[in-house]
Amino acid sequence: MRTVDRNQKMQVASLIGLSQVEVDYDTIPEVLPNEVLVKVEAVGICGSDIHYYQHGHIGARTVQYPHIQGHEFAGTVVEIGEEVTNFAVGDRVTVEPGVPCRKCEKCRNGKYNLCDKVVFLSTPPHKGALRQYVSHPEDFVFPIPDELTFEEATLAEPLSVAIHALRRANLRPGMRVLITGMGPVGLMCACAARFYNASEIFVTDMVEHKLQVAVGLGATNTVHIPAEEIPKDYFDIVIETSGAKPAIQSGIQALKKGGKLVSIGFPKDAEVPIDLTLMLQRELDLITVYRYANTFPLAITILKELKEVIGTVITSTFELKDISEAMRRRRKRIWIRLKSLFIQINRGGYN
Repeated sequence: MRTVDRNQKMQVASLIGLSQVEVDYDTIPEVLPNEVLVKVEAVGICGSDIHYYQHGHIGARTVQYPHIQGHEFAGTVVEIGEEVTNFAVGDRVTVEPGVPCRKCEKCRNGKYNLCDKVVFLSTPPHKGALRQYVSHPEDFVFPIPDELTFEEATLAEPLSVAIHALRRANLRPGMRVLITGMGPVGLMCACAARFYNASEIFVTDMVEHKLQVAVGLGATNTVHIPAEEIPKDYFDIVIETSGAKPAIQSGIQALKKGGKLVSIGFPKDAEVPIDLTLMLQRELDLITVYRYANTFPLAITILKELKEVIGTVITSTFELKDISEAMRRRRKRIWIRLKSLFIQINRGGYN
C-alpha cells in the first residue's frame, strides 16, 4: 500500500565529519514486499552514536561520511509491503534495529545477534534512524501499547540489552545483584532485575541524580562512588555497564563464590587486567554480552508495567533541526532522548 509522496524529500541528520552533523535531505525509501515504512517519531541517542560522532569509529568499524546515526526509535506505520500481514497503516511501533540473515548456524540456533551478516541500523555502513522515514522488515517491528509514548517506547532497545544480560546470567528470584554504572543500559538493568525479582539490587555511579532515578526504577541500595565502598564477597551477579577498569576490578571482588560477572560496557582499552587468581579461587564466571536476541516483546511488557516511573529516565527532547545541540549535550554525558518531530518540508509539506 503506497501512501507517501516519493516526489518529495525527507529530512535526515547527516554526520559529515568528526563532531559535525547537519540536517540534509534524502530520498524516502521504498518498501520491499515484506517491509513496512515507519514515520519516525522519536529517536534515542546511544553511547555508540556519540562514539562514532566524536571519534569516527568503534574498533574496525569506521564511518564513511555522510552517515546517518540512531538505532533506538519508535514511530507510526505509514506504508506496508504487499506481503505484510501483521501491520496496518497507522499502527504505533518500535523497531528492533538489527536484521540478521536468518539462514546461518547462529540464526538457526537463536543467537542471531551474533550473525556475521546482520544489518544493524546506524552501524557503518548502514543508515540509522535520524531521518523522517525508515523501511524495515515486519518481523523486526513490534506494536506498542497506547499507554507508552513514542519516547518511552525507544527504551525497548537498551532494555533489550539488559534482558539479554540477565538471561545470560540466569538471574533467578531472590538473587543479589550489583549493577555498576547508571547510564541508559545500567538503568534498564535495574528495571529488568526488578522484573526478574532480584532480592537486592545495588547500583553504583558518581552522579547522585542517576542513583536516585535508579531507585525509582527498582534499585534497593545505592553506592555513590568513589566516596562509598561496594560490599565485597556478597553478590550472586555483577552487571558491569561502564567499561571502566576500576568497576571491573571492584565487580570481581564484590562477587561471592560461584558468582557471575556480566560484562556489557566496552572498555576504553582492548586489554583490561583482571584478578584471574581470585576468579579461579572463587570459581567465578565471566559472561560477555553483545546486543540481544528475542527480547523486544518482553521489553515492551516491562516498559508498560513500569509506565508510572519509566519516564524519569527521559531528561530532554529536541527537534531534528536541533540535532547539533542534542549531540553536544549527549557528548557531555547528559542523557537525552532526541525527539524527531515530523517537520514540514518546502512550502506544502506532507502528512
